[in-house]
Amino acid sequence: MGQPVVHFQIGCKDKSVTTEFYTQLFDWQIDSSPAGYITTNPPAGAPPNITGTIASLGHEPHQYVMVYVGVDDIPAYIKRAQELGGALLVPEVPIPTGSFAWIADPGGNIVGLFKAKSE
Repeated sequence: MGQPVVHFQIGCKDKSVTTEFYTQLFDWQIDSSPAGYITTNPPAGAPPNITGTIASLGHEPHQYVMVYVGVDDIPAYIKRAQELGGALLVPEVPIPTGSFAWIADPGGNIVGLFKAKSE
């Protein structure tokens, strides 16, 4: 089985407007923390939800939707992506829950890589 999508992020200029939109549209619960954690509330019997956040970076790109794929070795996946014609956009960045990087496929689509922090 391939690597799973483990997180998604919706980027925006105005976090309060974007939060209100998705709260009203999908009935998601989005907390008021800087990360804007999203609870999508899957129905009973459905697979667990993928975690998400609303992000306002304060710089380009402002508007985006990003999926993060869970990997065990970010540098190895960056190297493989480059060998396959992709590009590194954001090198590995440590965060409290692990680390992430952004790559682009040969067509320019951006995908996040995420490695969870070891317990």
